[in-house]
Amino acid sequence: MTTTSRWRSVRTYLGVALIVVWGLAPFYWMVVTSLRDLQFTFDTTPWPTHVTLDNFRNAFDTSNDNHFGRSLLNSVFIGVVTTVVGLIVGVFCAYAMARLHFRGKNLILGFILAASMFPGVALVTPLFQLFTNIGWFGSYQAMIIPNISFVLPLTIYTLTAFFREMPWELEEAARIDGATKRQAFTKIMLPLAAPGVVTTAILAFIASWNEFLIASQLSNKKTEPVTVAIANFTGSQPHVEPYTAIMAAGTIVTIPLILMVLAFQRRIVDGLTAGGVKG
Repeated sequence: MTTTSRWRSVRTYLGVALIVVWGLAPFYWMVVTSLRDLQFTFDTTPWPTHVTLDNFRNAFDTSNDNHFGRSLLNSVFIGVVTTVVGLIVGVFCAYAMARLHFRGKNLILGFILAASMFPGVALVTPLFQLFTNIGWFGSYQAMIIPNISFVLPLTIYTLTAFFREMPWELEEAARIDGATKRQAFTKIMLPLAAPGVVTTAILAFIASWNEFLIASQLSNKKTEPVTVAIANFTGSQPHVEPYTAIMAAGTIVTIPLILMVLAFQRRIVDGLTAGGVKG
């Protein structure tokens, strides 16, 4: 190996190490703080000290009006419904955008992308007024419907790029063999699009799981997701933030996302790369 190649490898590994440390350092410190005794909350030791699991028990304790367990179920419900509806609408819309030829198709796709760039803070007041007037304030649909509108641009754009690179000759061969348009789509094209669909579903679920702004204004104690529940955590002592319990709750919230990515990492990689290769 030449000196130039050696230094190139060193720079590559240093860059990867920097990205890993930059991405994982906040999560590592959150885990360290979640395992630390309340009296040593602000200890700056970079490894776990005064380890205790009381913070995880306190996160699920309801004596201080913290209903973290119920909020977890709320987030799962909101995320699943948002993902399922977003995928159903997004798959058909992306298929039409990729397969059909009609006037203004690129303009429509541009409007869809523009909708994803609209600042969420500008929507809080009109959504609050709308859902209050129709009696939906504090309901699940008041959070699910805005979440669907947020994930649809991501779903449509990602799947449109994926569908465009699929071998349409297979659909035409199925039609020649006597399959209807619906059968060709559901039995041929949709199974081939599974990597892209799974990848998009994971991204949509994560986006819904992490949503805070709209939920903080439109939810109540019974319907609030974990992002809002953690922000509203109260401790046993007034005017004292329960940082260790908050860090424990944040660790618990992050674990499902990590497990989901680890379980579907091959699907994610396939979905992100298959759309860039002509089949």
